[in-house]
Amino acid sequence: MGLFDSVMGAVSGQMQQHGGLANVLGGLLANNSELGGLGGLVDKFHQNGMGDIVSSWIGKGQNLPVTSDQIASAFGSGTLGNIASQLGLDPAQVSSQLAQILPGLIDQLTPHGTLPEGGMGHSGDLAGMLGGLLKG
Repeated sequence: MGLFDSVMGAVSGQMQQHGGLANVLGGLLANNSELGGLGGLVDKFHQNGMGDIVSSWIGKGQNLPVTSDQIASAFGSGTLGNIASQLGLDPAQVSSQLAQILPGLIDQLTPHGTLPEGGMGHSGDLAGMLGGLLKG
């Protein structure tokens, strides 16, 4: 999990600004998440006509921006509502925060321009790493 540790260190300032969202992201990126991990999240963007956007985050070029409306479309109201209720926020606030964080985070998680083989691990592993980062 050294890659994940270094990635989270690179985006720790952003994550600390967004508090509990970091823990929720860890759960979403885990292989056993409702989205199917990082690969499942990427698939959601492709299925919703935003393959070029998410591919730019994975590729080695410049990251294309994403809007909160596009995030809402990719995640769907059910998943976004679940995240919002976990955080005690409005779904619009969550989609706005995700729009700020996801491009850089996914870019850092895919430094070689490809998704990590085997995914990012399971939610328990990721939550522990994120929790340590937020305390630090």
